[in-house]
Amino acid sequence: MNKINLIKSPDKPTLKYPPMESALIPPPPVEIDPSWAIPSARQCIAWWDDYRMLDNIKSHSMLVAEVAIQVSTLAVESGINVDIPTIQASALLHDIAKSYCIYHGGNHSQLGAAWVMRLTGNPAISMGVLHHVFWPFEPEADKYFLPLVVSYADKRVMHDTLTSLEKRFNDLKVRYGKTDKIKQRIHKTFEQALHLEERLGKLIGVDLNACSLDCGRLV
Repeated sequence: MNKINLIKSPDKPTLKYPPMESALIPPPPVEIDPSWAIPSARQCIAWWDDYRMLDNIKSHSMLVAEVAIQVSTLAVESGINVDIPTIQASALLHDIAKSYCIYHGGNHSQLGAAWVMRLTGNPAISMGVLHHVFWPFEPEADKYFLPLVVSYADKRVMHDTLTSLEKRFNDLKVRYGKTDKIKQRIHKTFEQALHLEERLGKLIGVDLNACSLDCGRLV
């Protein structure tokens, strides 16, 4: 039998991965590119129907957008440079995949971010959708105002009613806290929301917990 001579591939460099316990590397600060399209409130609401959003989620999304606009308006009044139309679009679209995932499963923030990126081509809007459930990095409000304000606004709205963080998370524990693991996850998210509220409040000079957040109109 003839001997087959195998050609040895050249050695490849060894890839070194960071240890699993290492801290996540945060993304670059959010910067708005003037060339990115920003859909109007009317367009975002039309997409709700395209993606068969349930009526209760529509009501929730509308109020989340109004809260995000109000906090953003307070930021502008305090001299912070934020883009309110971009924040509005991200807040209106943050739950665009929620109805689909209720029926078919999946992560609604990840799927929603992918859909929103396809619809808008705007990574800033998509970033707010992706991280509205949980922000896995240090909540530096000056660098990441857009995704953080969308996340915070979502935490201040229980169904279609403005509420405190404590009441919002107590409701989540009752509805979803079926196991100790889930309860721990909800508590961790609650602690982050409190930290986020403090960071945003310090940035804009407002005690958000005590603020009535009289919601502004969509722009």
